[in-house]
Amino acid sequence: MNYIDLHMHSNFSIDGEYTPQDLLNMARQQNIQIVSITDHNSVKAYQSIIHVQDITLIPGIEIDCSFQGKDFHLLGYGIDVHDPIYEKIEQDIMKQEQECSQKRLSLIKENLHLEIDEEQLKEISPFGIYVPETICEIAMKDERNKDNPYLQPYFPQGKRSDNPYVNFYWDYCSQGKIAYTKINYISMEEAISLYHKQGGIAVLAHPGNNVKEDIQLMNDIRNLGIDGIEVYSSYHKHEQIKFYHDICQKYNLIETAGSDFHGKTKPSVSMGLCHMPEKQEETLIKTILSLKK
Repeated sequence: MNYIDLHMHSNFSIDGEYTPQDLLNMARQQNIQIVSITDHNSVKAYQSIIHVQDITLIPGIEIDCSFQGKDFHLLGYGIDVHDPIYEKIEQDIMKQEQECSQKRLSLIKENLHLEIDEEQLKEISPFGIYVPETICEIAMKDERNKDNPYLQPYFPQGKRSDNPYVNFYWDYCSQGKIAYTKINYISMEEAISLYHKQGGIAVLAHPGNNVKEDIQLMNDIRNLGIDGIEVYSSYHKHEQIKFYHDICQKYNLIETAGSDFHGKTKPSVSMGLCHMPEKQEETLIKTILSLKK
């Protein structure tokens, strides 16, 4: 476990479970000293927090963006959470998600032959957005789907059962998969520029999930002007950590650490589970404290 965790989601992310205040209380109980709540395209968490006690909170966000026709997540730290631009970005993406929800559900039902209780789905889907994780949760609880071959990997002891709901998303609904629905995101260049104008830094989130070890793609992203890479992630294997660590060392980029904690959506991901060695953690803490506003 690490004393710093710069990537976690509250219920202001459509796939997050806990309130922002709950996250801070949980972090304090686990002796995590520095955190950033980085909700998807939203900074509303920072408007709802009542008090911050015995913990350092770094303002942050995780924006969906695109580059070279691919979707990425870009973390921003030390940003201005009062800038109305974030409300505009959040509302734009939310509107698109609402418009895509029925199409996404239809693609899942048609391609995976799943039975979905749509009334139940509506009841537990904030803002009318049907996220793949919630669809999977409902499908797995429905006895009609217990023998469905497409769901078998996500049931206990299945090969994708560690984080079943989000793995369902990656396997069937992420870019290029059979139930993918396109959302038009801002460009990565725009996201980087936004963070920098506010005196913040731009960090590429969990690159092992999408960049993988594509050195040309990684260099192209680096040349856009990012400040750091989330080297230490709950998702990254040892080889990936070394790959991104070496890039940061070579180009003097900031190495950050984040668990990407969501709660029930990712049950095997614990707050503070970042795999960052103590020496790097000390360096990161010194760097990130300068961003506190």
